[in-house]
Formats: sequence, C-alpha cells, structure tokens
Amino acid sequence: MKRALLTLVFAAVACSPDAPAPTATPPEAVEQAPADAFVKRLNELCGQRYLGKVVSTDAVDADMASQRLVMHVRDCSAKEVRIPFVVGEDRSRTWIVTRTADGLRLKHDHRHEDGTEDELSQYGGDTATAGTPTRQEFPADAFSKQLFLAKGNPVSVDNIWAMEADADLFAYELRRPNRLFRVEFDLTAPVAE
Repeated sequence: MKRALLTLVFAAVACSPDAPAPTATPPEAVEQAPADAFVKRLNELCGQRYLGKVVSTDAVDADMASQRLVMHVRDCSAKEVRIPFVVGEDRSRTWIVTRTADGLRLKHDHRHEDGTEDELSQYGGDTATAGTPTRQEFPADAFSKQLFLAKGNPVSVDNIWAMEADADLFAYELRRPNRLFRVEFDLTAPVAE
C-alpha cells in the first residue's frame, strides 16, 4: 500500500507543470562509432595534399623512400573517401576507404597512364574489429588472397593494411610476417602540389 502511494506521489510530481522537462541527450554526447569518426577525420582533410616519408627500414622500399611522396585527400563523403598516393611522377595509386554496414573497407585502385585498370588492383580488405577513431586495420579479403595467389605472390595473403589519422599525422601501413612498410604524412603542413 505504501509503495502504491509513493508511486502515485512521484507520478504526480513528475507530471506537474513545474517539474523540469526531460532532456534529450545532446548530439555531442552521443558516442560515434570508430569507423564513422575515422571517416569524419578523413573528410576534415578533404581537398588537401600532404608530403610523406617512408619511416620503415625494409631495403625493398629504398626506391620509394627516395621519391617525393604526396597524398591528396579528395572525393569525400560520409560513405567514401578517395586518396590518390603519388610516388615521384607515378600517379597510378589511389586508396579508397568505404563505409560498410559493419565497419570500413580499404581498396587499392591501380591505374595505367591511360586510365585503364592494372591487373593488380582492387585488393584490400574490411575491418575485422571496431578499431579506434584514429586507427583502422584491414586484413586481406578473399578476393585479394585469390588475386595474390594468381599473380604468384603467396606471401601477400597475410597482408594487414592500416591507416592512422590523428591531429598531426596520417599514416599508411602494410604488415605481414617479416614485412613492414609504413609511410607517414605531416598534416600540419599542406602542400599546393
């Protein structure tokens, strides 16, 4: 009986015109999925170009490390961001980050000078974990593994690519057993070309 009476009293107070109205959660308090936060960060860089440098030490990357490296964040939306990666005069590479139902997908689009697609293109993978707002990892997907095997490159089936995007740095990384490639871009100093 006391419980029912207390419930009635609380209900009356809650319905009182003087009672404070319930408040909605402010938009900034709603936690954003790491994948959405990552894409949002890429979109903040849209239209800009940044210089990079190879920071890993594998001898096989010496030629690339000696070249001018530029990433250009462009063609941006909440669903997809395209990032051409220019190595010296070679403009054949574009990283494509796409929002999926479960996370993010990274694909490598390789083109010839005439715009036709290279035989070794569209490889990459989907995130297997939520990642963080500043780092996402992409293990090689089934398509990529089949492509690598068909091209006689079986070691690449274990590839895991990663991207990082924080306030000052963007990084692209490839790792697998006995292999690490990492290039870092300075986000504090956009370049014109």
